Amino acid sequence: MTRRPGIELLLVLGVSLGASAIYSILSLLRNITSEQGLAGSQVTLNGSMADNPWIDLGYQLAGFVLPLVPVALVVYLLKLDGSATAQLGIVRQKLAKDTLFGFYLTVLIGLPGIGLYLLARANGLAAEVVIDAIAQRWWEVPILLLNAAEASILEETIVVGYLFIQLRKLRLSETAIILISASLRAVYHLYQGLAGLAGNFIMGIIFGFLYSRLGRLTPLLVAHFLMDVAVFIAGPAFLIWIGF
Repeated sequence: MTRRPGIELLLVLGVSLGASAIYSILSLLRNITSEQGLAGSQVTLNGSMADNPWIDLGYQLAGFVLPLVPVALVVYLLKLDGSATAQLGIVRQKLAKDTLFGFYLTVLIGLPGIGLYLLARANGLAAEVVIDAIAQRWWEVPILLLNAAEASILEETIVVGYLFIQLRKLRLSETAIILISASLRAVYHLYQGLAGLAGNFIMGIIFGFLYSRLGRLTPLLVAHFLMDVAVFIAGPAFLIWIGF
């Protein structure tokens, strides 16, 4: 049977970030039309799922493992054409250099992103993001690190690496692919409000441009992980300090 890259991409998105995009649109519409409006809405990241800490831990671990199944599917599909890591742009010989580049990206994108969120919150254009929802659990920090790793691996592998590979097979231009990648990233973050839309679109443009030029996924994986670590762990302390 002839393989169809467009169909394979749609199926992968349908069980991962494409579904997240649909739910994010519905979440934004619900918040906008609710009595409290978007400014009065809350979005909880890494929320506690059960009063019993052991059951909660089970939920948290499942929340780390199960979203990575589509990544395993991507790896399987790519291996039908050769090395998955080579196609995605994970180069062992350049891991140190790419990791350092990821640190630079974190500063370049992360700090302006915080400023954009605070500006949007001040103008009622973003929901309140509640981050530290599993506090008082002894496993809190390790789970937050796993959550940051899961988000980085899932999003960068699918919305950048795999999407670029498949859309190139369809002979789309690099500019079109970058815009599609950035738009998808923005839409599945719509649950955060308009700030999430704008900030993630800009991030998607930068990440897509760098991936198009460098062909390496590792810097994006590192930067995304570090930004989420900052948001999940350092973020709550910072927001409390500035009075949010």
